[in-house]
Amino acid sequence: MGVSGSGKTTVGTGLAGALGVPYADADDFHPPANVEKMSSGVPLTDEDRRPWLDAIAEWLRERGARGGVVTCSALRRRYRDRLREAAPELFFVHLDGSPELIASRMSARRGHFMPPELLRSQLDTLEPLAEDEAGAVVPIDGTPEETVSLARAALPGSR
Repeated sequence: MGVSGSGKTTVGTGLAGALGVPYADADDFHPPANVEKMSSGVPLTDEDRRPWLDAIAEWLRERGARGGVVTCSALRRRYRDRLREAAPELFFVHLDGSPELIASRMSARRGHFMPPELLRSQLDTLEPLAEDEAGAVVPIDGTPEETVSLARAALPGSR
């Protein structure tokens, strides 16, 4: 989980590969209307996110005990709660970095529908993991390989 530009896709694919489990990118679950809205620089509403979260939840439910890695912003507690309803054992890895680092990464990438101008709205929306949520905060200021290693070490049973 984390804001756009935090490295979710890079870390998620690396983590799934290291664990030998399926991977899915939440961006692929957005209906076209959501992508169009974000591409235009308009933040999504909770109503926009509902079918998106439902599709991700279904993917998680289908994985069951076999496991998998899905990258998803999951910025609000209620979004994470919705995903946990489908997968009660879900563990969140919050990829965290400075707004400056994330903005520079967003500005450098090409072909992504999320414009850097929406970073502030994501940071304002972000509700950090609460103490009662299964998860860990992982810093993103190292290399992608270092971040994947930290994420893997944070998983239950890896300590």
